[in-house]
Amino acid sequence: MPRRLARSLRRLAALLRKEFLHLLRDPRMRFVLVAPPLIELVLFGYAATFDVRHADIAVVNHDTSRVSRDLIAAIRATGHYTLHVLPDMRSAGAAMDRAEVRVILQMPEDLTRRRVVQLVGDGSDPNSAQLIAGELAQVIAQASLAQAGQRPAITVEERAWFNPNLEDRWYFIPGILGNVVFVATMMLSAMVVVREREFGTLERLLVTPVGRLEFLVAKMVPVACVGLFDTLLITAVAGGWFGVPLRGDLSALVGATLLLLVGTQGLGLLASTHAATQQQAMMWGAFFIMPMIVLSGFAFPIHNMPALLQWLSWADPLRYYMVVVRDLFLQGGTLASHPFEYAMMALLGGVALALALRRLR
Repeated sequence: MPRRLARSLRRLAALLRKEFLHLLRDPRMRFVLVAPPLIELVLFGYAATFDVRHADIAVVNHDTSRVSRDLIAAIRATGHYTLHVLPDMRSAGAAMDRAEVRVILQMPEDLTRRRVVQLVGDGSDPNSAQLIAGELAQVIAQASLAQAGQRPAITVEERAWFNPNLEDRWYFIPGILGNVVFVATMMLSAMVVVREREFGTLERLLVTPVGRLEFLVAKMVPVACVGLFDTLLITAVAGGWFGVPLRGDLSALVGATLLLLVGTQGLGLLASTHAATQQQAMMWGAFFIMPMIVLSGFAFPIHNMPALLQWLSWADPLRYYMVVVRDLFLQGGTLASHPFEYAMMALLGGVALALALRRLR
């Protein structure tokens, strides 16, 4: 038994040497290791946000009193809005149709007596419309209290734990880490076996003493190293460039990433067993990638999904990784914080690898 194990380890070492040489000799692959993760992180880090930092507002003011002028001055003083004063609702509606303004503020002639204003938001972007209308309503309410010389009965002091400034980037960037590692390693895993088949070397390998398990391990280890490298790279850039803190244990992040890699590589290898060409492997990989990203809770809360989709998300390893990585970055989690998520990633990864191993011929 020890002699058989030693021979197996020697074969595995030779296969691993071959795979790392293939990986590192290709200049395109060296570019893929660094450039795409950084580009995706920068693009998503700046673009993936629900914050509305500026908006164009149409103001239809039928009132000429000081009350309306003070309200307009209070809105302008926030610095978040560009105000376009228009004569009537017809011209304001036309401006919204042309996407020149996102919200219309209409003030009636008898504002001093009626004390009612109307906010009309562009419902084609409901999230932005709600955010803009909510902030405008708050500014108008505070300005009206100041005009009346009144103070609210209760003053609310708000504080957000873990993300004091409610920065969307702090929420999205840990999720971007999961998506980048998930997509990169799954696509690489989906193509490694197919590449051997296209080059005609798969049959040669399988008629050697190399076992199927040794073959799969040799394919998985280099891709796992790519995933770990991207994880550490994105973590460093997230903290150094975007200021997203890693409050948890780095070893817990590495452990969670390794468990995610088991699942992603299992799915990638399973996809490769159904494909005859690298193009087919990429299509099979895309078949898994898009639904799993949507069901992971990266951008859309899982509890807001229909019950059937919530049940389907239980089979998504990326869902559990999102929970773990966001806790590690923002809340200071450890290895002991999420035993259920770690167990589910290990279970789903083991099932995927077992199916891939069984299908490999």
